[in-house]
Formats: sequence, C-alpha cells, structure tokens
Amino acid sequence: MTTHESSYRDDLAYIHDTGFGHLAANAGPMLIAQLQRAGIRSGLVVDLGCGSGIMARQLRDAGYDIIGIDLSESLLEIARRRVPDGTFRVGSFATADIPPCVAVTAIGEVFNYTFDAENCAAVRQRAWQRIASALLPGGILMFDMAAPARAPSASQRNYFEGTDWAILVETEGDASRTLLTRRMTTFRKLWDLYRRDFEVHQLQLVDQAEVLALLGAFGFSTETFASYGSQALPDGLVGYLARMA
Repeated sequence: MTTHESSYRDDLAYIHDTGFGHLAANAGPMLIAQLQRAGIRSGLVVDLGCGSGIMARQLRDAGYDIIGIDLSESLLEIARRRVPDGTFRVGSFATADIPPCVAVTAIGEVFNYTFDAENCAAVRQRAWQRIASALLPGGILMFDMAAPARAPSASQRNYFEGTDWAILVETEGDASRTLLTRRMTTFRKLWDLYRRDFEVHQLQLVDQAEVLALLGAFGFSTETFASYGSQALPDGLVGYLARMA
C-alpha cells in the first residue's frame, strides 16, 4: 500500500490540477452559496485535502479566509502560487489541528484515503468529532465519499490526455467491495521528451448509511447530494452537507 508521502508527486499533481480540477471548481460556488444562505459572509474555512487550491481561490475571492491542508507538497506548491494570501500546511485530515471556523470541506474522496484499513473508521470518527467541536454556530461540513458502488465489478483501464500530459488509470475493487485500488501511470512532457511516473492509491469504501449514522452521533444534521452545482458526481461518489443539529 502506498504511503501518504509518496502520493501526488510532481507529475500527478500537475496532471490533477490541469485536467481533473472540475469537482473542486464546482464545489466552491456551492459552498459559498450555502454559507451566504445561512448569513455567513466571512470567516475561516478549513479545506482538508485542499489539493492545488482551486476551491481556496474561489473562497478567498468571495471574502473568506482559508487554511488548506494536504499531504502532497507538490499540490501545495501549486496552491500557494494560486492563492498567495491563503495559509497552506502539510498534514492529514486524521491529525490536522482544526481551529474555530465557519466551514470545513473535504472534496475528492479525502476521507476515503487511508493507510491502515482496520483503523480507518476510528480515524474518521476522531476527525469528525474534532470538526464538530471546531465549527461555529451555523457552520457547515461539506464533503464527498466513495461508497461500495464506486468499485467496478471488473478491473477497468482508462486513458486520459492533455496537451502536455497523459495518464493511464487502472481501477479495481476487492471481492468485498470495501477497498478500491487505482494504479496510475503518468506521462508528462518536458521539452521534447515525456517523463514517466507511477503511483498506487488505495481508498476504503464506506456505505452511506454508516456515514450518516456516525455524523448523527456527533450531532450533525446531514443531507446527501449527487452533484456540485451542474457537475454530477460519478457513480458511487456521495456528497454530504452536514450542519450541527
């Protein structure tokens, strides 16, 4: 199993930012609309798994302060360039300090990534408990998580390319549909040559009922959704919008 430190190295970080930022780009306006609907037009947002800062840029432009936390130094380098007035830290949702804030986000299967499958449920529970304690009145927790339906019934191979990159993604689930493995071979053009790299990411898949029950145990009132604005979530990816009950 890969470690956090080896995930989203330079080339995959670049490809993710360039070609796969659509979820974050559509999640930002949705969160801003939810906050403004609640009368919250300023304050701190903590973005767990902030990636390259796409949503952080939108939040800063809307007048919110931002702390972005991610395990990838390469993604954080991009985020700092995109949002020079934001605060970005290397860290994991499992251990990150979460100060009082108006919202916490985790976009793009952040809570599914794990390195100890047996401990994942306990890690999530501790994280959600810290978030519940940190959210100010009216605050929002918005995230998405991969459910068992995210695992394909058979191994899949998908190829994507941009003007100066390409990526081959091989996806498979285990027999119990509780673990999803992605093997990603990246190619990034540097001058006249392409550099090749390879990463393996694993995600624990969590049933929607389990997520809702745990959030309820920590005092959240939660609704699910199937799209960030006009951007539909892929099959098996469930969106959650939680407020303190």
